[in-house]
Amino acid sequence: MNRATRRPSPRGFLAALRSAGRGLHEAFRSEPNLRIQGVIGAAAVAVSLWLGTGTAVVLLCCGLVIASELLNAAFERLADALHPAPHPLVGAAKDAAAGAVLVSAVAAALVGLVSLGPALLQRLAGWLS
Repeated sequence: MNRATRRPSPRGFLAALRSAGRGLHEAFRSEPNLRIQGVIGAAAVAVSLWLGTGTAVVLLCCGLVIASELLNAAFERLADALHPAPHPLVGAAKDAAAGAVLVSAVAAALVGLVSLGPALLQRLAGWLS
């Protein structure tokens, strides 16, 4: 029986979750940018909860940034394993993957400003007056 026709099993699902957990643990351990993005994301979620607005959007943006960073890390490791010596095409591909992370992070920051900014300014103005 090939993989496509096998019935899913709870054991297989748990094994997949363990693999994903190992991948997350290794990435958070070895990728400083992922840890920074995690802290910034947690702060953004905390602010959205404090303001009572935009939490779902902030969570979605945080998830997309973290996912793009994980894909970038996986891509870089795979590229390094397949072609350890410097190569212009590998470098360009790695730069493009890093650029995708930058685009998602900037987009998330802009979404955060748009969705949380007005409520945050209103809350701060109330404190200052």
